[in-house]
Amino acid sequence: MPDHNITWSVFTKPWRELALPALGTLVREMGYQAVELPVRPGYQVLPENVERDLPTAARILAEEGVAIASVAGPADASPYTAPTIAACAEAGVPVLRVMAQVAPGRPYQEEEARIRREYDALLPLLEEHGVTLGVQNHVGDFVGNALALDRLLAPYPLGGGGAPIAAVWDAAHESLCGVHPEHALDVIWPRLCLVNLKNAFWQRTNGPEAEQAAWRSYWTSARHGLADWRRVLTELVRRGYQGVVCITAEYSDHGAVERLAREDLAYARALLEEVQA
Repeated sequence: MPDHNITWSVFTKPWRELALPALGTLVREMGYQAVELPVRPGYQVLPENVERDLPTAARILAEEGVAIASVAGPADASPYTAPTIAACAEAGVPVLRVMAQVAPGRPYQEEEARIRREYDALLPLLEEHGVTLGVQNHVGDFVGNALALDRLLAPYPLGGGGAPIAAVWDAAHESLCGVHPEHALDVIWPRLCLVNLKNAFWQRTNGPEAEQAAWRSYWTSARHGLADWRRVLTELVRRGYQGVVCITAEYSDHGAVERLAREDLAYARALLEEVQA
């Protein structure tokens, strides 16, 4: 059952080799009620077969008591974007999650305008099928934080789940940008359709004798990164969030993914009980 009107989802990207029945069993045994399913090459549902296979995947997972809360798929000029939106509607998947990629070396504002043109072209399809395009913040060559995401989506009507275009807020990527979760959620709240929980920190990859420091993001468990899950969940509860929280199971220690995904869900649920009390 959902905890205090929150449904716990997990991104199934790490388990691309599992057949769908086994995937559903694993997700249920780990304690999740839903998944974000990749529609990508090499995964259980291929982009070229999405209209046939996504509804089938939804039925198979439902037999294990697992819903598809969102799909990670295309939102650009790909020939598979329109079929994916139609398949989401057929399968009862409310959100197609994407990221807004900024081409390296291009002026940011020009890229912002280009991305909006792509979204504008999708609006009729999204409205026709009742599917939400959920745009996620992501560090690097993407729209990186809540402020930038709100600016990108400014031309579109406010609204979270059910709106044709809304925001997926990722706490870890926001923390890598150095923004407090309370501030970020205040900015993005009117557009919020889904919350991602994971954690990371910046790790130096060379020594102090180098001419210039080099850094990478290291993906870790809930307790050990820059994102304070307690503060995130406290703010979500304070604002009365009712919806999906996706623990995205992204860890730099690939051999510990299943263990950490279980532990992080248990930790998140315990935090939720504490902040709700």
